[in-house]
Amino acid sequence: MEVRYAYLREWRRFFGHHGQLSLKKQIIILIFCKTYYYLYLCIRKRKKGGGAIKLLFLFLYTECMIDKNAVTLLVNEWLEGKDYFLVDVTVSPDDKIVVEIDHAEGVWIDDCVDLSRYIESKLNRDEEDYELEVGSAGIGQPFKVLQQYINYIGKDVEVLTKDGKKYVGTLAGADADHFTVTVTVKVKPEGAKRPKLEEQELTFAYDEIKYTKYLISFR
Repeated sequence: MEVRYAYLREWRRFFGHHGQLSLKKQIIILIFCKTYYYLYLCIRKRKKGGGAIKLLFLFLYTECMIDKNAVTLLVNEWLEGKDYFLVDVTVSPDDKIVVEIDHAEGVWIDDCVDLSRYIESKLNRDEEDYELEVGSAGIGQPFKVLQQYINYIGKDVEVLTKDGKKYVGTLAGADADHFTVTVTVKVKPEGAKRPKLEEQELTFAYDEIKYTKYLISFR
């Protein structure tokens, strides 16, 4: 009896961690659970523990989610011929889709609405219910794609490296591998009584930093 209902305990534990799922997802997962019940027993005989069934739940749950790549493809279709660019697409376990786009001159609300309608026209809510949010990347948020770096060249940014060092300066340039920031530092020349301000260019690889973001100034 303990082995026979092991998958039911995992089912309750799964819902305890992930909350309520849509009816369609529950039906699909229950069908697969019953189908692979004997497979679980075979694995159980070979190796003690419930790791196999947990992996099975994870696989099935992922398969039921809306495909992020499919949403990204739809966004890229809408972007064709436009000056907008894609910043990020996320799909949460409960199928909340968040699409972030950006533009060198800012994002218009009407365009966000148009993109949202385009995505909705391509995704069938009868097959999978979802929540959709389309908006701009947000001023002052960390950069996620190269185009954001290019758009902010000549503007003040804040850089935090992975070793905890913070730099504030002007974004001087960016390419696929590195970006450069001009910072002002105090330098004391040999023989001088006081330090003087001097500009230096610092080059960073993207994998060396935690974030780079536009520095909002109210001066």
